[in-house]
Amino acid sequence: MAQLLSLFIVVAVLSLLSLGILRLAKLLKVDGKAQEQWIERINGVLPQTQCGQCGYSGCRPYAQALSQGEAINKCPPGGAATINRLSNLLARESVPLDPIHGVESERKIAYIREADCIGCTKCIQACPVDAILGASKRMHTVIVSECTGCDLCVEPCPVDCIDMIPAQSPASISQWRKPGSPTTIIWPQTAPSIGDATKGQPR
Repeated sequence: MAQLLSLFIVVAVLSLLSLGILRLAKLLKVDGKAQEQWIERINGVLPQTQCGQCGYSGCRPYAQALSQGEAINKCPPGGAATINRLSNLLARESVPLDPIHGVESERKIAYIREADCIGCTKCIQACPVDAILGASKRMHTVIVSECTGCDLCVEPCPVDCIDMIPAQSPASISQWRKPGSPTTIIWPQTAPSIGDATKGQPR
């Protein structure tokens, strides 16, 4: 009788432990999903330049760090406007941009002087948003609507044929457009001609 009672107690304890573990796993899953949604909300405030000036490899890693208490003033492309939006979202005090990470400036996009391009593909490899078209030993060109102005393609270029030029946009310079949004710019008058149909226009 005592053995049966002991067995019953063991079974009951194991059952309760199993239910507790299942409950905990469910709670953790819900909390994990909520955390991911929260990170996405923070990420939606960032300019999506993927420039790395904040010290992280892209906007989402910075958003994840922000969700864990990282400083809100490390994004030069977003500038004061992004800092203020993060301040409101995260219920933190708005602070000036940390100059260690750069300074706020007008939005720019990359422009490849195609006549000088040697087709090395180094800019293509550096671009975090695949905004540059081209192939090895072939001319490269920037997809204007996809360029975020991260500036990461400039330094790798061995012939210094990439310029960062102001993007003329109806949005405020502190309101960065996200990849995929059309951007109107004024191209330099010296832009190379590519055939009659595209003379004077970037490809």
